[in-house]
Amino acid sequence: MVAAAVPGSAPADPGLQRLAKLAARLLSAPASQVWLLPDGRAAGAPADPAPPGSTDPLCAVTAAGRAPLVVDDAAADPRVASLPPVTGGAVRAYLGVPLLGQDGHVVGVLCVSAPAPRRWADADVAVLTDLAEAAAAELELSALSLQYEADRLRWQLAVAAGGVGSFDWDLRADVLTWDERVLELFGYTAEDFDGTMAAFEARVHPDDLERVRRSLGAAVGDAAPFEAEYRLVLPDGDTRWVKARGETVRGADGQPAHLLGAVHDTTAERHEDARVSRVLESMSSAFFSLDRDWRFSYVNAEAERVLQRPRAELLGQDVWELFPDAVGAEFERQYRRAMDTGEQVDFEAHYPAPLDRWYEVRAWRDPDGLSVYFLDVTTRKAAQQQAEAERAATQEALRTAERAQREARAAQEAAERTARRLALLARVSADLTATLDTEEAVSRLGRHLVPALGDWCIVTLVDGEGDLRDIGCWHAQEELRPLLERYREVRLPCLSPDAPLHQALREDRSVVLSTRAAERIGALLTEPARDLLRQLAPESVQMVPLRARGRTVGLVSVFRGAGVPAPSEEDLLIAAEVADRAGLALDNARLYAQQQHVAEGLQRSLLSAPVEPDHLQIVVRYRPAARSAQVGGDWYDAFLQADGATVLAIGDVMGHDITAAAAMSQVRSLLRGIAYFSGGTPAVVLSGLDAAMEGLAVDTTATAVVARLEQSLDERARGVTRLRWSNAGHPAPVLLTPDGTVTALTGLGHDLLLGIDPRAPRIDEQVALDRGSTLLLYTDGLVERRGQDYDEGLLRLHGAMTELAGADLDGLCDGVLARLLPEHAEDDVALVAVRLHPQDRPRPAEAGPRRVPPGVPAEPPPPGA
Repeated sequence: MVAAAVPGSAPADPGLQRLAKLAARLLSAPASQVWLLPDGRAAGAPADPAPPGSTDPLCAVTAAGRAPLVVDDAAADPRVASLPPVTGGAVRAYLGVPLLGQDGHVVGVLCVSAPAPRRWADADVAVLTDLAEAAAAELELSALSLQYEADRLRWQLAVAAGGVGSFDWDLRADVLTWDERVLELFGYTAEDFDGTMAAFEARVHPDDLERVRRSLGAAVGDAAPFEAEYRLVLPDGDTRWVKARGETVRGADGQPAHLLGAVHDTTAERHEDARVSRVLESMSSAFFSLDRDWRFSYVNAEAERVLQRPRAELLGQDVWELFPDAVGAEFERQYRRAMDTGEQVDFEAHYPAPLDRWYEVRAWRDPDGLSVYFLDVTTRKAAQQQAEAERAATQEALRTAERAQREARAAQEAAERTARRLALLARVSADLTATLDTEEAVSRLGRHLVPALGDWCIVTLVDGEGDLRDIGCWHAQEELRPLLERYREVRLPCLSPDAPLHQALREDRSVVLSTRAAERIGALLTEPARDLLRQLAPESVQMVPLRARGRTVGLVSVFRGAGVPAPSEEDLLIAAEVADRAGLALDNARLYAQQQHVAEGLQRSLLSAPVEPDHLQIVVRYRPAARSAQVGGDWYDAFLQADGATVLAIGDVMGHDITAAAAMSQVRSLLRGIAYFSGGTPAVVLSGLDAAMEGLAVDTTATAVVARLEQSLDERARGVTRLRWSNAGHPAPVLLTPDGTVTALTGLGHDLLLGIDPRAPRIDEQVALDRGSTLLLYTDGLVERRGQDYDEGLLRLHGAMTELAGADLDGLCDGVLARLLPEHAEDDVALVAVRLHPQDRPRPAEAGPRRVPPGVPAEPPPPGA
């Protein structure tokens, strides 16, 4: 409960009462008052106010001391413990600040109190001091305008009965009816006011008019309550604030008929709000208010400075959006606690950059939301933290340092061990899986183990017959690597069956010699290996089997020299992990080699050597895919028909497995037999092959190009050869002419793939070739691969053939493969290349010997020879 009084006046002074109420609100105190001299009349009262005319003993003590009186626990404070309000239990906490007049004399006291002990912060004293200054100024203003205030009070009493005016707006007749109070508020007389809305709007402030019109329209249109506060511009130019409320009344027909309401003057309230705002603006403490939606509703000047934002950017904005670092931090937790529980919260918290400051904050819920004031206590906090740190450092310095050193060493060692272990395993896995070549995989293993697990090592493989081979070694010291290499070459023949190496293999477990390894192993070696081991001088060794799929595929021996600790349990575990990965990689490499050997053997067994007619040089190439068993799809052929014409064929059967290889063999054999027996053109041969595949249930599809080299006597005389070909969905052959021009023989396009429709028509294309021309037939693996489209592959092929135009036919084929294929091709590739050498001279040596079936006659000599 709060009120205010001025000496000599009976009623409480509203200004002082507002300041007393503001003090209670800002300091979250249940009671506040302004105590005035000389007669001790109080402006404001505690929960149980004293009788009129009595004095407050604690305020008297404050006034006598001419300084703020801070009492956290009155019963324990000798200055006030004996005073009646304290002994009676009404006051246990008290904070009072003297009110000083212009001449410096004490004119009263502004104070707050509580019935329970409480700690008053420095910020509380600062806020109350600011309010005391405002209260003193209010007293001065009250003294100067006492007579005016008395007149105003008499006037208010005179109009109290009619302080609220009423109005009636007849919506159907559009006529306004005002009582005398409303006429007075709007500055009209009964004679001046004509009862129209135009007369009403003429008095409304232009800046408020549109808002008032919308409110009236909504009230009438929706039959909703009307409420608005707006300004009036009076005839003498003064501005007056009024608040109007009304209700729409419906007529008998249910339609809005009247808007009835009341109006009262709110100018004084507005002025009082402005006065409170001025007090808050003059405070040295930062203060802001939030509404219930966490939007800023008020910010004083000090808060603008501390928050480093102008109020125009703050008002109406969400505090969590403007200050996101407060979300989830102490600020949000405490603000929400105050809002949810209604309890005042006091806390200290740090807000990060750009503010980067510590704040002492007090927040409490009010009817409109949350009120917050805060002080920048960064300097004090820094001093406290420094003092606390110094005390803690003094008490814990040695103990903390020792503990930190131990923990840091342990953590660092553990982290380093883990990092080394993981890095080693990662390197081993990455390197061993990068190749499927056994020798290459093993040759790199030692470089990972040394120096991570020892000074030098030897890797031993176990072949399918159980024989051992030392195939890799590595030494950390470069100058000792030749010595280690000599020891690796002679070690196994000189090693006794009782040696630890054989023991590890027999028992399929790791064997560790922690000391005297050179002596103990040397006793089981013969020369020259014994002398070489003595020079290498190992002190310890761990021998770890490499296992995969239930069998031992090898063993790694890691040696350490003198002065290096013997292998630890962790070292043994790491070696075992490496051995597991290496063993699996080695076994994969072994299986790959076996499968690759079988697959390539099968593929090559299905592809025969080409014929070599008199002046035609034919070169073939086959490159299998990098993955094991990726065979069977691509094939080539070169043979003579019964009439001696040379036939070239290349194709690709769907699939890359043993089944595809079998299908390829059938397709290839059928084509060869049909071409030889029929003697037909390429289109006839492909049509016959397509029909045979259907009739013989060769269940596959394939692409193919069949080409036949033909020559009449006239063409032979002119030095040209006719190429006739037919294409069943296969990449077009490429022609390299003697002048270096490269052309794709696309003709009229590709016919349908084989195995789709044997009745589909097929056509023969033909072109005349000059002697010295080179024709290349190939499968799609040459120009197609992941990450490269078909056209790009063709451009690369044409470019390679242009560059290799001057090379012999073997060099051209090898050069094309080298330029176009990656190291590990994903698809198999077949090539057939034919070069037409001049017929007016002997077959060149580079073409090799003539190779044709028995009974094939030699070419006739050219005309006139």
